[in-house]
Amino acid sequence: MIFDKHIARQTAKVLLQVNAIKLQPKEPFTWASGWKSPIYCDNRIVLSFPPIRNYIREEMAKFIENEYGKPDVIAGVATGAIGIGMLVAEYLGLPFVYVRPEAKKHGRQNQIEGFIESGQNVVVVEDLISTGKSSLNAVKALKEAKVNVKGMVAIFSYGFDIADKNFETENITLHTLSNYENLLNEALDSNYITQEQLQSLSEWNANPSEWNAN
Repeated sequence: MIFDKHIARQTAKVLLQVNAIKLQPKEPFTWASGWKSPIYCDNRIVLSFPPIRNYIREEMAKFIENEYGKPDVIAGVATGAIGIGMLVAEYLGLPFVYVRPEAKKHGRQNQIEGFIESGQNVVVVEDLISTGKSSLNAVKALKEAKVNVKGMVAIFSYGFDIADKNFETENITLHTLSNYENLLNEALDSNYITQEQLQSLSEWNANPSEWNAN
């Protein structure tokens, strides 16, 4: 679920402007999963543009406070959301931790880095949602630390049905600044893509594992 339609379109606009999101239906990218994809998203790029990172930080922070009140801790999902999560925590004046994909094999063998206590209220910050598995893995680690995960906020979601199902199964609410639908609308309105490319991009989103560039 997006925060707000205007915010969703504005976020999509700035992500396209700085090439945090690239759309290339004729020259698709190959994801680590092996999927061919007409879109590539690297939201860490926004950290290099102060006005844009500040916009994202403030919209996320305001939403968190309005939706959940002030939690005790903001948790970022490593590695992509460490930067933006820390900025959100700083804006709200809250402690910050981040969650690794798995516990370290050495030292204190932490999966959660930073100070957190049982019973604390936590909101998780993520940069990108695809299937949701890695994001929900972080939630699992936090729950094992016996904290109360209030919900998750992210910059962008591909809007896959499997992600919706995964979050529903784990009973975790997800809100995003923008999503694939609003991205395509913004890209079309700004002439970033053509109507023909829109069709191909929509077909990919409906069945990403089987999509082939035309």
